Amino acid sequence: MGFKYKIYDQCQAYYLTFTVVKWIDIFSRKIYKDIIIESLKHCQKNKGLNIFAYVIMTNHMHLLVNSEMNDLSQTVCDFKKFSSKKIIKTIQTTTESRKDWMLNLFSYEGTRNSRNKNYQFWIQDNHPIEIFSNKFIKQKVEYIHNNPVRAGIVVNPWDYLYSSARNYADMESFLDVIKVDLNVL
Repeated sequence: MGFKYKIYDQCQAYYLTFTVVKWIDIFSRKIYKDIIIESLKHCQKNKGLNIFAYVIMTNHMHLLVNSEMNDLSQTVCDFKKFSSKKIIKTIQTTTESRKDWMLNLFSYEGTRNSRNKNYQFWIQDNHPIEIFSNKFIKQKVEYIHNNPVRAGIVVNPWDYLYSSARNYADMESFLDVIKVDLNVL
């Protein structure tokens, strides 16, 4: 029997990946990245989400998080539900050159999943990996921060605006995070 990726311990920290269906590059637009930031801030303030590291790429995002309320699965579910609905509504109500194409793909994916009524924005699997050691924390934080560098978007991790690398470099950032002391790890 294989290992299924699942959040087993609701009070532990996890490395998560949220991917847009069909790898659609929706986060190439600022308006949609800002919805993600707004949604994460809401989860921090109202759902006890602790964020240690994050990056929002063009079609996916990585997080290193835990829940103060010991209900990480429900927080993730709420985040994905709210952010997907808000993004779909924004696509429908703003000038978006890719509107028909994206809505058709999100609609098609929604019809293939019995859990959805109209659209599916996120792939359902979050590929959660429990943080099990200090070495693993450091590895994941560095992986998250270097994602935009590996993608060729920036030269230095802290130059990417939608990443906690800016927090770790003591620079202005869109989102507050709990910095892990990487020198100790």
